[in-house]
Amino acid sequence: MRTTQISDLGTVMSIWAHPDDETYLAGGVMAAVRDAGGRVVCVTASRGEAADENATAAERSELALVRTGELEKAFIELGVQEHHWLDLPDGSLAAIDESGPVGRLTTLLDDVSPDTVLTFGPDGVTGHPDHRTVNRWVRLAVDRSSTCPRILHPVGTGRGIEFDLAREFDMWALGGPRQCPEEMVALRIDLDGAELDRKVRALLAQRSQTADLAAAIGLERYRTWVSVETYAHPA
Repeated sequence: MRTTQISDLGTVMSIWAHPDDETYLAGGVMAAVRDAGGRVVCVTASRGEAADENATAAERSELALVRTGELEKAFIELGVQEHHWLDLPDGSLAAIDESGPVGRLTTLLDDVSPDTVLTFGPDGVTGHPDHRTVNRWVRLAVDRSSTCPRILHPVGTGRGIEFDLAREFDMWALGGPRQCPEEMVALRIDLDGAELDRKVRALLAQRSQTADLAAAIGLERYRTWVSVETYAHPA
């Protein structure tokens, strides 16, 4: 099935591992659904406190507060008003007894009854273990819930800029995103003008994670990189 209209998505649940995952991978889609009057519920597994592996416990606690505030600012830009933290430890999701998070996700799915779930595929986009773990949790939760949503995974678009940046910054050191031919793409949104401006503002609101990269590659190149969001059904 090919999805070509934002209105086809219905109520959307967007489930990710860390703050900024949602904006990079689904910021344009979530904002478009909200613009159309649809409901978006976002779920974030951790507060991203382990972004600096060498940080002390106090520094991690401070970073969690920073990233929490940054995500709130991003959501204001995107129009997302419903958000749930799972408050799980960043960087070690794979080591957690999955019954807890799977149970919580199952309850949320039953409560929200989404038509569409946006989340990582098994590749985790970058291969990050937390990303891959969230994919597994969502798959189990959907199987156990009373809902039957359409599940969409972010996939590679084949654009040269993605491969160039992956090489320059080792973004795919743990594995890259699934690459899909055009006929397998279920949803693609190309942002420009005010819509792209909004997504970039939401990303730059999460300065602790985005400012250095945006400065390193230049804002125009950064804008081009984040201007496309492409999704496919599970393989």
